[in-house]
Amino acid sequence: MIINCAIIDDEPLAAGLLKSYADKTPFLNLVGTYGSAVEAMKEIRSNPVHLLFLDIQMPELSGIEFAKILPKETKVIFTTAFQQYAIESYKVAALDYLVKPISYEDFLKAANKALDWFSISQKQQTYAKDRFMYVKSDYKLVRVSLDDILYIEGLKDYIRFYMEDGTKVLSLMNLKKMEDYLPRPEFLRTHRSFIVHMPKVQCVDRFRIAFDDLFIPISESYKEDVQQYFDKHTLS
Repeated sequence: MIINCAIIDDEPLAAGLLKSYADKTPFLNLVGTYGSAVEAMKEIRSNPVHLLFLDIQMPELSGIEFAKILPKETKVIFTTAFQQYAIESYKVAALDYLVKPISYEDFLKAANKALDWFSISQKQQTYAKDRFMYVKSDYKLVRVSLDDILYIEGLKDYIRFYMEDGTKVLSLMNLKKMEDYLPRPEFLRTHRSFIVHMPKVQCVDRFRIAFDDLFIPISESYKEDVQQYFDKHTLS
């Protein structure tokens, strides 16, 4: 996968260093370097990019302010000389926060984080559109239809799919990784060991999800997301 990226920094030396890093990173395609957010705004509107390496303290429009008006599909890695904006950066869903001087090692780690994010997002969109995935199970690739999943259980290094027809599929995978691939809020983590296909839920008993005689707990860590889902679908 190739990520189209741009650099926005009002310091020519800092921008030049980041450009040299981007140029030698195989999966990055640098489409522009800009001295301000205002300068970049027109170009990015007509030539969208996947990723911005964005300074924070800049004239006219700060990096934080600019990040708030970006399209949601454009992700940001902040590159700044100041540490105090870190909390604000997470409020605008930045992928990473690099403090100058930035080494190539740190740049590459952040870029790889972006690569992982876009790869997962691409697969998530594919699964949501096609409504199936293939998973490795007993040295085979087994087709799993998203529409037929009731819930998924995490078992240390394995996950088990429980299907509507009663079949089960065991696969070597981390539950957190599986959660990243599935469309939300159709699939929600309800507990550290369970992901539930929410449209399949027929009964909630004492804030436990009931599938026949099995009760799946809703832990405090995931209660807010699950409650929001039920609130949106409850007749009051």
